[in-house]
Amino acid sequence: MDKSIFEDKTIIPSDDDLKQALGEKYDWWKNLREFVLGHYPTAREEWNYPGEKYGWSFRIKDKKRAILYFLPRDGFFKIAFVFGQKATDQIMASNISESIKKDLNEARVYAEGRGIRIDVKEQGIITDLQNMVLIKLAN
Repeated sequence: MDKSIFEDKTIIPSDDDLKQALGEKYDWWKNLREFVLGHYPTAREEWNYPGEKYGWSFRIKDKKRAILYFLPRDGFFKIAFVFGQKATDQIMASNISESIKKDLNEARVYAEGRGIRIDVKEQGIITDLQNMVLIKLAN
């Protein structure tokens, strides 16, 4: 079961909880969060509890849509995006890793776009995520 490490609906995760859960990857979370806010300073941040099946997640959003979701796991985290067709086409034409392109291409298409979740276990993926944020913000 792919579920947040933070499951208690009554306790919003704190920064200290996050540091403890993510270990060294906490800095990657923090840097990616700061990257998004640096490119979109009016974005809103919020912890979200969609239900017991998923547990707590953290999202950064603009007025109408989520820019990305941070999904905390034990010792790592995932980033989730939803891309419309125009953004999907831009990612496919970019230098983002082939494995991400493959996952995005195979993702189910919903009314709001294609959803993709990416494990953040290696620092090398951060550049791809930053490029994906820029594409998301441009569309």
